[in-house]
Amino acid sequence: MKPRHLPSVVEVSPADAGWTYSGLRVVSLAPGERHTLATGEEEMLVLPLSGGCVVECDGEVVELEGRASVFSRVSDFAYLPRDSEVTVSSAAGGRFALPSARCERRLLFRYAKAEDVSVELRGAGSCSRQVNNVAAAHTFECDRLIVVEVLTPAGNWSSYPPHKHDEDRPGAESVLEEIYYFEVDEGPDGPGVGYQRVYGTDDRPADLLAEVRTGDVVTIPHGWHGPSMAAPGYDLYYLNVMAGPGAERAWLICDDPAHAWVRSTWDDAAVDPRLPLTTTDERSTR
Repeated sequence: MKPRHLPSVVEVSPADAGWTYSGLRVVSLAPGERHTLATGEEEMLVLPLSGGCVVECDGEVVELEGRASVFSRVSDFAYLPRDSEVTVSSAAGGRFALPSARCERRLLFRYAKAEDVSVELRGAGSCSRQVNNVAAAHTFECDRLIVVEVLTPAGNWSSYPPHKHDEDRPGAESVLEEIYYFEVDEGPDGPGVGYQRVYGTDDRPADLLAEVRTGDVVTIPHGWHGPSMAAPGYDLYYLNVMAGPGAERAWLICDDPAHAWVRSTWDDAAVDPRLPLTTTDERSTR
């Protein structure tokens, strides 16, 4: 449960994280470069972080338009079934996230349009944030994989109140291993910074308060996590990758009882007017 400082390529396998299901790669391709992989026992997505690409999977081909950056627009993506041979290539180059989960069912190779990614605005006031439901349990079919993007305006807190999902309590909480992959928008003088908090229970202790920058990863096998803090002046993005053993693919969380009351303060507060930070329309970035 520590941040990994990897400037260009991220690779977190279930074995790396010390768990069973969730994984993530971030691949950086130079113009004209190709990356070939076998999905093996994992289902995956190809989700552009910057740039577009062509995805070839078992003889089928789709082209992803992608985006200039995670702060410029919502992206299209491709779903890769387990037991597949895949090549990702990019004429102009870019960076591409491959969130993954060990799974049992082999579903179809599919293309998902950016316009079909539902965008939610959650919280209010300084707890306002944007959630892009890339492959949430209720928006896109996978066997075990759950993937969402969260964008937090500068100075706001997200992933708050702190919550957890490490117990099997039907209808109330599901067991999910979670990866946070961060990107921080740049300011006029260079890269920005954010912060992530994780803490445990008496039975399963944990204690992390980490400075995070673009390319950093925090793995969360258990415990309360949040807030994710966007420093003033710097918008914060994170990709959440989740999967677990439950028979039902569900994202059920439990708020820390000490801070759950904060949700009630949102009833009479406005959503941050800076949101949404992104839509399906490309916007310029620094």
